Amino acid sequence: MWRNIASNALTFLVVAVFLFGGVLIWAQNEYSAEGPLDAAICLEVPRGTNMKRVSEDLAERGAISNAPMFRLGADYTDRTQLLKAGSYLVPNGASMSEIVDIVTKGGASTCGTEVVYRIGITRATVQVREIDPATGRYEEKASFNPGKGDVPAVYTQVREKSDTRYRVALAEGVTSWQVVQELAQVDVLDGTVEVPAEGALAPDSYEVAPGDTRASVIARMQQAQELILAQAWENRADGLPLDSPEEALILASIIEKETGGPDERFDVASVFVNRLDRGMRLQTDPTVIYGITKGQGVLGRGLRASELRGATPWNTYVIPALPPTPIANPGRASIEAALNPASTDYIFFVAKTLDPRDGHNFAETLEEHNANVAAYRRLEAERN
Repeated sequence: MWRNIASNALTFLVVAVFLFGGVLIWAQNEYSAEGPLDAAICLEVPRGTNMKRVSEDLAERGAISNAPMFRLGADYTDRTQLLKAGSYLVPNGASMSEIVDIVTKGGASTCGTEVVYRIGITRATVQVREIDPATGRYEEKASFNPGKGDVPAVYTQVREKSDTRYRVALAEGVTSWQVVQELAQVDVLDGTVEVPAEGALAPDSYEVAPGDTRASVIARMQQAQELILAQAWENRADGLPLDSPEEALILASIIEKETGGPDERFDVASVFVNRLDRGMRLQTDPTVIYGITKGQGVLGRGLRASELRGATPWNTYVIPALPPTPIANPGRASIEAALNPASTDYIFFVAKTLDPRDGHNFAETLEEHNANVAAYRRLEAERN
């Protein structure tokens, strides 16, 4: 009798294992299968919510077929605790696995209406954008210069909506003074802030919320730049003529202001590193300009011969090495280029054309450089 009981129990266990395995395979397939959503939706994940409420919202809107399975899948993949507040576009046919990935990856909002305060080198703009659920792409509804002229009605309307998202976007190469001046125009932020050290802010896009302080936004920019610089310094090339992360930041800011295109950064960096190694002056115009403006606005004209000879702490035609501070806020790419320059023998470069976006001609000898300069002067003469 006991042998029969044991045999039956073993059979039951085997069947149970196979059934459990079958259920598990079915659940995994369902979790990864195309979802029932016919058209994309905008999913709002409020601050402080949890995966249970998100799953119920998705089920009610027809985006998933099984809310408990959605939560089990998120738990099984260790994603439940990674849920991020935001406004997300859920495309049609998205699987439960894909939706979990969408709501846990974080970053900038991907859906709804957003206002982007762009701080550029020559001007600042406010852009109102709205996503088209059919394409998943933002469409511009309005764009204007803050503090100059009338504010479009659409901006006032979206400011009154509770689900509007806001971002502050810094261009690479802006100065700290420019950032503080333009943040003063961002009407969703509160408080005042002193101008931080030049180079201390990371050019990037920062999501903000009404009531955030300008000081808190500046602090986030500083923390981001500190992390970028620390990582780049840790991974720097050997034998660089740079004694500290601060010197690397100074060089990166010069590279940022001199670079015509992203593919040139490492070559431009090699020129300055080679010059430092040889004890040559850097002789770069942006440092002269910074000595004149102190980063407070754009010069708006060409440099005079007297200014190239004028003694300022930043004028690298006069001083023998790096200036005492950065001349702008460099982005990650320029910082990495400063600390891992290309291996070249270049010590000169000059613009290829009158359009700085066309990049530079590089040279190893003065003779080559003079020929490149002559070609550039001919282009100037033809334009004049």
